[in-house]
Amino acid sequence: MSDSIVEVRSEDPPDLELVSIKTPPRDNSSRAKSASSPTPSSVTNTTNLANSKHDGSKDETNDKDKHARRPYDMALTQQRMKAWQPLLDSRYVIVIYLIIGVVFLTVGFVVKNKSDAIIELVKVYETHTTDMNGLLNDGTNNMEKLDPTSNLEEVTGCEIGDNPNFMYKQNKTCQIQFQVNNFYQNYRVYQASYDMGQLLGSLTQGPVTAELCEPLNIMKNKEGVDIRINPCGMIANTLFNDVFTLESVVGPDGEPIEGAVMNETGIAWKSDLKWKYRQPDGFNSEACSSLEECSCEGQEWSCTEPYLSPNGTYYRYFYPEDDTTQYLYETYPMVVSPIEGVLNEHFVVWMRTAALPNFRKLYGYINVAIPAGSVLTFTVQANWAVEQSQSAKALVVSDNYIFGGKNHWLGTMFIAVGGIASLLGVFFFVIQIMYPRKLGDRKYLKYKED
Repeated sequence: MSDSIVEVRSEDPPDLELVSIKTPPRDNSSRAKSASSPTPSSVTNTTNLANSKHDGSKDETNDKDKHARRPYDMALTQQRMKAWQPLLDSRYVIVIYLIIGVVFLTVGFVVKNKSDAIIELVKVYETHTTDMNGLLNDGTNNMEKLDPTSNLEEVTGCEIGDNPNFMYKQNKTCQIQFQVNNFYQNYRVYQASYDMGQLLGSLTQGPVTAELCEPLNIMKNKEGVDIRINPCGMIANTLFNDVFTLESVVGPDGEPIEGAVMNETGIAWKSDLKWKYRQPDGFNSEACSSLEECSCEGQEWSCTEPYLSPNGTYYRYFYPEDDTTQYLYETYPMVVSPIEGVLNEHFVVWMRTAALPNFRKLYGYINVAIPAGSVLTFTVQANWAVEQSQSAKALVVSDNYIFGGKNHWLGTMFIAVGGIASLLGVFFFVIQIMYPRKLGDRKYLKYKED
């Protein structure tokens, strides 16, 4: 029997090719066998057809995936953004340097003059160090200091003023600050010693934060019972707790200035008060109209007696787990009230650690005009110990401007940068005059030699 050629045309899409199968002759005896088992050629044909259909669907899926990962057709995603690529011609460089120099020199001299015009009055009221360079600045200010061997009992008050240059303009804030010398808040162990969860009101503590707060985390009372410190850590439990009280502001005519009071609110960042500090979960307080109506009896209140605020209002309050926890108002009752707790602004200011060992922090401010020759009298309750750290403390009364307090470094750095930029601009200008060079001059081109 002669060989026969059978052509099988696929019913798949027209992009598939025709498949030709050549069948060899076979006798009748093999028909039964071939009927029961398919021939290799028929298997090949079926497989090719199945693969053709499968590959077609797979290609469509790959195309969809490829298109799905394609960025959007827009200038930003397709890198078609317009850009300015200036040629650094010598004229442009000279002009840019001179502009930077003029701007920085102008700003620097203005800032430095503003800073130099600020009057600072510093009174060192306790010191246990002989190195006063970091505490007292230049001699242009009215600065006084007590004897380094002075005792705490002698620090009952101090007077600042009687300076002919000491004068504040109307509606300008007079800042009251405390300055500490030789106290390192920038140690890594010190800065990490706090529990953010506690500051946000949590009553539970994890093992990591508990270890960071040691050794100021748990202590034992007289009965040997464990008392948890809240908030724990070295930052919170080294709070500067000296108390300044402005007794009087006497003008140059000897008459007291009315309305000259020291405000101690508004000294902390509003974002800190809103997002970083909260009273413990379960805390509750209630204002009372009178002392008789403000009883602390009952389980709903943890106070032993009502709290009298400076404005004359009585409060009763509840702190959770008060029997086994020592809260901030119990550690520093002379600074922190039980109603404020960790929201006390002196505490919030202290928790922002200083970068240098000699630093100042805001304590309060006066919002009335203080004429030249006035005398400010403060009562100082010195509670913060400086013997072990060999530190010194001072009370500072200063003016301020748009960039803060007195700081001669800011203006000096502007002047230095402006001076260097101006010198470079003049130097390049002289080089361009003496040795001019045309942009794109072909005589400077060098070709590779064969």
